[in-house]
Amino acid sequence: MIFALTLALGSLAHAADPSPVGLWKTIDDSTGKPRGMVELFQEGGELKGRIVKTFPKPGEPENPVCDRCKGDRRGKPVIGMVFLWGLKVDGAGWSGGEILDPDNGNIYSAKLELIDEGQKAKVRGFMGLSLLGRTQVWHREK
Repeated sequence: MIFALTLALGSLAHAADPSPVGLWKTIDDSTGKPRGMVELFQEGGELKGRIVKTFPKPGEPENPVCDRCKGDRRGKPVIGMVFLWGLKVDGAGWSGGEILDPDNGNIYSAKLELIDEGQKAKVRGFMGLSLLGRTQVWHREK
């Protein structure tokens, strides 16, 4: 009976795990200031992210385009762009995806982990080993 109760409580706790789906404010890892708003959504079994708003630095355009992007994204508006894709559930987080940095046009491997009871997300972009990259902490918007 104790085993069954433990199993049931474990299932409830797992079902209560927060989802990353929703609206997030991105925070620049070097300045600590907000850079934009992104919407995380699920499509075809993967987690994706779309830029919905930017907070330009002085001198930056209000409606930037991705001049340094390659392929279909080159010259396209950053707002509305899917910049995160391919993330799949991996234990307590999401991994195996890619993230585009619209500032330099580079695409990096990506992983995401929810922290602070799902109110923040640690998003890491890296090349090769996860040790060689950078992490941003995003804040969930209500």
